[in-house]
Amino acid sequence: MRVVVALGGNAILQRDDVGTATEQRATIREACESIAALCEHGHSLILTHGNGPQVGRLLMQDEALPGQFPPLPLDVLVAQTQGQIGYLMQQEMSAALRRRRASRPVVTLVTQVVVDPADPAFMRPAKPVGPRLSEQRAAEYRARGELLAQDADGRWRRVVASPEPVAIIEWDTLSALVTAGAVPIVAGGGGVPVVREGNSLRGIAAVVDKDLTAALIADIVHAEALLILTDVERVVRGFGTADPQPIERITAGDARAGVDSGEFPPGSMGPKMLAAARVAESGKIAAIGALWQAADVLAGRAGTHVVSGR
Repeated sequence: MRVVVALGGNAILQRDDVGTATEQRATIREACESIAALCEHGHSLILTHGNGPQVGRLLMQDEALPGQFPPLPLDVLVAQTQGQIGYLMQQEMSAALRRRRASRPVVTLVTQVVVDPADPAFMRPAKPVGPRLSEQRAAEYRARGELLAQDADGRWRRVVASPEPVAIIEWDTLSALVTAGAVPIVAGGGGVPVVREGNSLRGIAAVVDKDLTAALIADIVHAEALLILTDVERVVRGFGTADPQPIERITAGDARAGVDSGEFPPGSMGPKMLAAARVAESGKIAAIGALWQAADVLAGRAGTHVVSGR
């Protein structure tokens, strides 16, 4: 079976870690041990991952040294972290596969994702990026045209749009890698967002949701399954209330309704449920579950499964 695996940030960095390379490698090693078991069972994998903490750290470094080095634009930072995380994943995934005698090439593909400059998300940027800013620094950001919003603590942060992924520029390379039996690591952080300008591409300051990009990848490579693996065993209805209800199975229609109503919020389970719904509507397996239960999630013994239907 051909399976797209979207790894949450917990597969790269634990919540209490400070972000050293040693910590990230150790966490990635554990993640790769779990998902390598899928290859041991004969499945073909395409991997994608988050990069929020890594991009955030680079933005904080720019903020800590204002004026000393020219800051890099957000699209370049996304590409930079694709290489950083991909390098660690390549090493650890290759080693995990060799331990299981399921060795195959593991390749990181710096991936550009086309977005539509007319996407409504650009009219209401709401995705926070980078550090919290003082009033003085916030004023400097505004002076150079950056959009800001206040967080719950009243501190200012830069905000960018989170548009829909439309196409993968490197789709033919990705398809060739899959056909050749490789394990591609693609579209880290949702992909580097670009817009078309005639025969050229231009990077843009935006954040594409990695789970929505994973659903697009599943369509491109004709995958039979999408696994969204994170740090929870199941999606919970009524999360944070006195009566939380873990969901074992939900229709794509109900998942979409939950996204529209805000039951599955945009900063949490919303994009995951929407991505799973899109894949389920094409008749494929779509599930959200715990990283350490990858094989059981694919087999239907664990996780939240989204199925076609209203």
